[in-house]
Amino acid sequence: MIEQPVRRIAVIGTGLIGASWALLFLARGLDVVATDPAPGAEEATRRAVEAGWSAMERLGLSDRASPDRLRFVTRPEDAAAAADFVQENGPERLDLKRDLFARMDAAAPAHVILASSTSTIQVSQVQSACPRHPGRVLLGHPFNPPHLIPLVEVAGGDAGTEEAIEAAMSFYRAVGKHPIRLRKEVPGHVANRLQAALWQEAFHLVQSGVVSVADLDAAIAHGPGLRWALLGPFLNLHLSGGPGGLAALFDKPLWAATQALWRDLGSVTVNPALAREVADGVAAELGGQGTDGMVAARDDVLLQLLAAKAGTAGLP
Repeated sequence: MIEQPVRRIAVIGTGLIGASWALLFLARGLDVVATDPAPGAEEATRRAVEAGWSAMERLGLSDRASPDRLRFVTRPEDAAAAADFVQENGPERLDLKRDLFARMDAAAPAHVILASSTSTIQVSQVQSACPRHPGRVLLGHPFNPPHLIPLVEVAGGDAGTEEAIEAAMSFYRAVGKHPIRLRKEVPGHVANRLQAALWQEAFHLVQSGVVSVADLDAAIAHGPGLRWALLGPFLNLHLSGGPGGLAALFDKPLWAATQALWRDLGSVTVNPALAREVADGVAAELGGQGTDGMVAARDDVLLQLLAAKAGTAGLP
């Protein structure tokens, strides 16, 4: 694989995630060639880009940034053949992804990385469908919405080459993302597994009658969630250890009590009754308020937080 400048991105699939990726790439001054078989996909994508452009202006546009750099083609092969980097966002179906990547592998120039936004499928299962260049097929899993949340999880699977992984990490950094590298494939990758662990205990606590849905949300939103937005779990633990940091924490009674809590965490299956209880709890928490205003308010505060973090020394 020969490293070449990335100027044109193929966005394959322009639903919620794909349209957000397209918005980010356009704001970074890149050309985007997109494709999606859904009726009205092009119009919907252009509306999403227009709606999100003001947020990208607040984050800062690159010199060549323009929504006019977006064009649509009919076939994914044509998009991949014209691109320097491919970001795929198709449905979470292995058979579809294997077929899609096989077609793109046959069409894309040898130096072009084919990255998948998949949340649940392991990239090794896709690489085996790409006999031409399996080493350039990688995981590039964002966090929603990709145009705002910096995280991207990168994994090479069984066949991914070191050169391709490093090139992908470099590209994501160049467009303002914060990529992390997974050294081993696991179902759900890293961030989704951490979320899943929290959700399991959240459902268990509601099912057990410990707390209401609204108060459980408040426990995170007005508690550890505020710290988690700034520092990860290990650094937060380090600060909890006092002058001795993390190493000192392990010798304190609090740590033994924390490990005892691990053994007390619940295991839960969301049956119809629990699903209804949580859905009713969310409805009560909203109190008739729609979600559009909440999403706008969330994104506004998120933009302020991103700006504050970028301008603050001392945070990783």
